[in-house]
Amino acid sequence: MLRVLMSNRSCVDIGDGSSVEIVDYFCYLGDMLSVDGDADAAVTARIRSGWFKFKFAGLFLTAKRFQVVVLHPPRLLRGKVYDACVRIFVLHGSDTWSLKRGNELALHRTEIRMIRWMCGVKLMDKHNLALN
Repeated sequence: MLRVLMSNRSCVDIGDGSSVEIVDYFCYLGDMLSVDGDADAAVTARIRSGWFKFKFAGLFLTAKRFQVVVLHPPRLLRGKVYDACVRIFVLHGSDTWSLKRGNELALHRTEIRMIRWMCGVKLMDKHNLALN
């Protein structure tokens, strides 16, 4: 599956009478590839996909109470579901990325926001504790 996202509309003749369009970014097998070879587009796409999965499982991950009886404490169970569903989805294919510090920070910030949302802690709670 090849999907073109952004193009500068230049074409190159490949020799057999057909031409290929030159693009800046494209999605190949679920991974975003860019002309300059950095991982910015891939990281952004995986973060968006992770938020989609997080919101899909959000009723379970952010619920205050559980209606079913579980063997493990709810927070541990939520953490396991988060690891199995969301974190793996965000980091899929990351072993081939050449990450810059900004990309690492974006992934870290996303994970912290999701964990904070799961625990029901707001960023203002942290600031209020620092003021006391």
